[in-house]
Amino acid sequence: MNSELLTVLAALAGGILPALAWLWFWRREDSRHPEPRRLIALAFLAGMVAVAVVIPVEKFVAPYIVSAQSLLPFILPASTLVFCAWAAIEEICKYLAARFSVLGRRDNDEPIDAVIYMVTVALGFAAAENTLFLLSPLAGSTLPQVIQTGDLRFVGATLLHVLASAVIGVAIGLAFYKPKRTRRLYALYGVILAILLHSVFNFLIINTSEDHLLRTFGLVWLGLIVLLGVLEFIKRIRPRMR
Repeated sequence: MNSELLTVLAALAGGILPALAWLWFWRREDSRHPEPRRLIALAFLAGMVAVAVVIPVEKFVAPYIVSAQSLLPFILPASTLVFCAWAAIEEICKYLAARFSVLGRRDNDEPIDAVIYMVTVALGFAAAENTLFLLSPLAGSTLPQVIQTGDLRFVGATLLHVLASAVIGVAIGLAFYKPKRTRRLYALYGVILAILLHSVFNFLIINTSEDHLLRTFGLVWLGLIVLLGVLEFIKRIRPRMR
């Protein structure tokens, strides 16, 4: 087996296995009425495929954002604007991946289900994204650098994707028994909030020194703790009796 194939296999393992470990954790939140494994697998795959859509779109829009910023120098720096635009692209694509793959199915029959499906799509997205991030360090860096990259992606970016997508799922869950128009509005609010969270994280990463990155990741962990509490509320939502 040649070294290039070993590099690819190692990157796949480093990107996918941690995401599957998180998936096991989050599926326990819906242990009473778990979603079909085939749909979980479909959602995970949809998230991975979304990366193939996101990357060319992000590369396409970046030069235009930089050009626009040069005409309006009083707004945020070009790098910040690019990362905020990328946050919007990623959150919209993850939501659309979930919408067209699993959210419209009959198995999505409880408020908590949307959260589980959105988290699964996010983990699939993170798995593919992390694999691409790991390919470069594995190809030409030392083992400690590879481990550091994997750890930062595992505790930081992966959980950011989970948190942002879960916010969309929570919004959908809160409106689960409401009229169709209200459900659409809640989904839109969820996407907007997810974009804001992702953008704030990107802004903090850009403007925080490496020595203080763990503080930024700590905010993500805090958000996840709050999310776990919100999920307990989502689980208790029932249709109103008339």
